[in-house]
Amino acid sequence: MKRTIINTAAIVALGVTSVFADLDLEKDELKFGFIKLTDCAPLVIAKEKGFFEDEGIQAEVIAQPNWKTLLDNVINGNLDGAHMLSGQPIAATIGIGTQADVITAFTMDLNGNGITVSNAIWEEMQFNDPDLDTPTPKHPISAKGLKPIVDEKLDAGEKLQMGMVFPVSTHNYELRYWLAASDIHPGMYTESDTGGRTDAQVELSVTPPPMMPTVLEAGNIQGYCVGEPWNQQAVAKGIGVPVTTNYDVWKNNPEKVFGVTKEWNAANPNTHIAVVKALIRAGKWLDEKDADGNFVNREEAVRILSQPNYVGADYDVIKNSMTGTFIFQKSDVRKMPEFNVFFDHYATYPWYSDGIWFLTQMRRWGQITESKPASWYFDTVQKVYQPDIYLQAATLLLEEGLIENSDVPWNTDGYKPATTEFIDGVEYDGRDPIGYINSHKIGNKDAEGLASK
Repeated sequence: MKRTIINTAAIVALGVTSVFADLDLEKDELKFGFIKLTDCAPLVIAKEKGFFEDEGIQAEVIAQPNWKTLLDNVINGNLDGAHMLSGQPIAATIGIGTQADVITAFTMDLNGNGITVSNAIWEEMQFNDPDLDTPTPKHPISAKGLKPIVDEKLDAGEKLQMGMVFPVSTHNYELRYWLAASDIHPGMYTESDTGGRTDAQVELSVTPPPMMPTVLEAGNIQGYCVGEPWNQQAVAKGIGVPVTTNYDVWKNNPEKVFGVTKEWNAANPNTHIAVVKALIRAGKWLDEKDADGNFVNREEAVRILSQPNYVGADYDVIKNSMTGTFIFQKSDVRKMPEFNVFFDHYATYPWYSDGIWFLTQMRRWGQITESKPASWYFDTVQKVYQPDIYLQAATLLLEEGLIENSDVPWNTDGYKPATTEFIDGVEYDGRDPIGYINSHKIGNKDAEGLASK
């Protein structure tokens, strides 16, 4: 099928009328994978609202049982691309867990996760930290009240058990960050310890997202970090209390990406641009608001996502967070309009600084086993994150009148400004990965300081 591509440089740098050339889709029947989480929404909406079809793509969107199987299916070609953990393309490229060249040209969302503990653990946290023993405790809630519980278990020869979804998941790093910010050691990965339990005061294990509430209820874990709707599901079932969200661990953090193999992109470059176009449109549709700032399309999105072939959770459970309300307890209902961000704040752009944060966490916790110079971080992220593909897609959408010029960070170098909007106030600057690694009390330290990008 014939498509059109525009001379990006002409529009962006010169601001003149575009130069047109034919663009053929190399492949128009595609299979995409996802995990049953609300942040798969851009893929689902691109299909259900006809955005893929507008690009000449017939897309099949297929649920996967877990993150490993999803990644394997992209690598072996059973899937053309997938809703991925932000850490997956990076980890695969540098050979953590598996070795494959996987890239991303599209970030699917910001925020979207929570940390939930069992009712029994919450009661103990309230006892240990009286500030929590109120119907509406002040947020953000740190792990301060958890530390005495951890210490007591260690004295008894036990460890608190907590779940996360995958070793290179945002959830693993956010849970570790939250624990370490209150001086609880979550454990180190080493060449011989791929489970990341060396020196651990809390034992973290992998559980597929939809299974989290069931495993918590069974008592096999006492807490977990997962995406929605599986924190709100714990509230709905009365089995647990979300204590914090990743918005409060790191405000407007990157969460999922759309990933394909480097080989697939090389074989299907025009198709990839078309896919990214459809996903950008889906993100914009999901974040559309009326004059009063209310979401226009989120309830329709919830109805779609609640279908069994997609997320498959109850409409009311999915609706909470997707429409801007997060329930910690029945007495503690907090308005969080940016719990899920799919387009605002340039959310869909593949920022180099986002990728570098994940690399710093892999090094902090030992998944990257040796010290690397700052230049290695800069070079590695540019192998994975592909803003040029994004900008080609965005240029086409701009020419078609489907996005505004202000929707895209045309002139960025790919690095967001430094921020201290973390639960511990530590500053993160993607231009200084070594300094950031060394700024934390718990975790690896490296010798090299700030290096120019």
